[in-house]
Amino acid sequence: MKFLESLGSVILRRRFADLLLFGVTLAELIALVYLVSELTLVDWIYVLQHLVVLGIALTRRAPAAQDRSLPTSLAVAVSITYPYAQVIYLHWVVANVAWPEGGLVLVTVSALLSLVSLLWIGRLFGFRPALRGLVTSGPYGLVRHPMYLSYLLADIGYNLHEWNIGTVLLVLIGWASLVYRILAEERVLSQDAQWQRYVGAVPYRLLPGVW
Repeated sequence: MKFLESLGSVILRRRFADLLLFGVTLAELIALVYLVSELTLVDWIYVLQHLVVLGIALTRRAPAAQDRSLPTSLAVAVSITYPYAQVIYLHWVVANVAWPEGGLVLVTVSALLSLVSLLWIGRLFGFRPALRGLVTSGPYGLVRHPMYLSYLLADIGYNLHEWNIGTVLLVLIGWASLVYRILAEERVLSQDAQWQRYVGAVPYRLLPGVW
């Protein structure tokens, strides 16, 4: 009971953006557990990520700058919801199977990359493009947005397992929203004094040697 009272006190003291992150993450966690009949290793990695984000939402500091524009808000909303839209869609429409074994490998790699990236960025994490600091080491020393790279790998992996024209279209829409988020985030992060040095050291945003 004391723990719940303390947690409630902490939540009440948080900003709206933190409460939104907490609420959306909690809803995603509930949806994950509800939609998956039997949790696999990959699912448990995602559960752990959601628990980490719940902690981040209650402890991160306020940003020095943030993009609250409507286009960016829409891009964030789309990028959060399109994976769940695929799951719901596949409950209603027959899917094609491509290469489940290869898909499982990509999804597992994606889950691990996402978890490592989240642990590395820690309390700087957020949905909206914001300036809370700059992470330049670990996976962020390979590409500037490794967590978004993990999303792409997961999308390919899940569509190798089962896909149809609807899931492909949803993925393309989701990827467009991720590209928009990347550009919006970099506009905000460019306000950091170390940004240009970081860009020079890590020239690629998402795919090494490509972009």
